[in-house]
Amino acid sequence: MSQEHDTETAFMEATYRALCKHGYADLTMQDIADETDKSKAALHYHFEGKEDLLLRFLTYLHEQFRERTADPAGDTPAERLVALVRTVLETPADGADQQFNTAYMEIKAQAPFHEGYREQLRAIDEGLRVTVRDLVADGVEVGQFPADVDPDEVAAFVTTYVHGTWTRSAAVGADVSAMRERLVNYVDDLLADDVAVAVDPECEASDPERETSSTDPEGSE
Repeated sequence: MSQEHDTETAFMEATYRALCKHGYADLTMQDIADETDKSKAALHYHFEGKEDLLLRFLTYLHEQFRERTADPAGDTPAERLVALVRTVLETPADGADQQFNTAYMEIKAQAPFHEGYREQLRAIDEGLRVTVRDLVADGVEVGQFPADVDPDEVAAFVTTYVHGTWTRSAAVGADVSAMRERLVNYVDDLLADDVAVAVDPECEASDPERETSSTDPEGSE
């Protein structure tokens, strides 16, 4: 790994921390430099300004997200779909980095005003949607999901639910783990009658609202 790559990675990780501390509106290049052992001048050497840096940071988030979701565990499409849901909606208690969610939401709020941000956010959204669609389509093909399950419809729902969970977690402190298990239960309910997928044994016990909430993309408190 080159020194140049190490330096850029250090700046990306510093941007995580600075965004979480200061938010987008108050964030300065100096704030980011202060999170490293580099100078503000070194930061400007690599990036033209705040918007250039944050666009690269969003690309970095996209790369990290793709790595996390590229190869869900499991032997069957349904198992891999459940594993994908768990990975995407990990909580800090699961070992996930809460900074991803906070930083992602800070940038997402600026997307209506910045085409570059929108382009990267669309790529993240589309990548998740296509992955879910393909897993469901594979599951239909091998009989894990009934033939009348529409992969595109399921993919749209799951993607919307994931974004809703991220937003509600950052905005109002919604319980990500509970919302995640409702989405797992939604997938479980789609399975053909003679198909079962191993799920966390605690999830059904901890989610008494399964029957009423599994199809609500906004979840509940």
